[in-house]
Amino acid sequence: MKYKRILLKLSGEALMGSNQAGIDPKIIGEYCEEIKSIVAEGTQLGIVVGGGNIFRGLKGISEGFDRVQGDYMGMLATIINSLALQSVLEKNNIKTKILSGISIEPVCKTMNRRLAMKYLNSGYVVIMSGGTGNPYFTTDTAAALRAAEIKAEVILKGTRVDGVYSADPEKDKNAVKFENLTFTEAIDKKLGIMDLTAFTFCRENKIPIIVFNMNVKGNLKKIVNGDKIGTLVTN
Repeated sequence: MKYKRILLKLSGEALMGSNQAGIDPKIIGEYCEEIKSIVAEGTQLGIVVGGGNIFRGLKGISEGFDRVQGDYMGMLATIINSLALQSVLEKNNIKTKILSGISIEPVCKTMNRRLAMKYLNSGYVVIMSGGTGNPYFTTDTAAALRAAEIKAEVILKGTRVDGVYSADPEKDKNAVKFENLTFTEAIDKKLGIMDLTAFTFCRENKIPIIVFNMNVKGNLKKIVNGDKIGTLVTN
């Protein structure tokens, strides 16, 4: 096993599957099987999931919502997704705790680094929801922050493509995949792996990122065991 403690970032859109919105039970079930495969080997896992399948703060602006209000709505969407993920994980006998960047008891406890570390060391999968708890920050930034807080060795960003490309591979057949990138190269090439705040945070705190296809069975376990899957972004 190469990585003992990881932070898995899942987009809310990934949970939609083939649906237009909401949560696809089939997809979330498949993700939980992948998660179970690494937890069974002793990997300590923190998860941050987005909320774009339910509501995205920035999109709310175009629909007439106040930015701050919209961002809080997006934070609540991440909590809904986290509760769904927890429910399926626990059905698969995986011990799970949810912590939130915004206070929402009795649904879950507020995010606390010491508590998160205690849960991880006790064998729980810890889902860190509610973003950073502040408006104007994305769940990418929340993932970077939480990774630093729990001292994760790497951020695994699960997407529906198998890495980082020079252009959108779903639109450009000539797009070239990168096996390795530095943070500076990714910024200079404007590759948009994460928002700039999150990306800069990872660079400053020396947290590597692996972008990979979460929809390919076995990929998550292969990465944890050291196989070269997806694109590795480092200092």
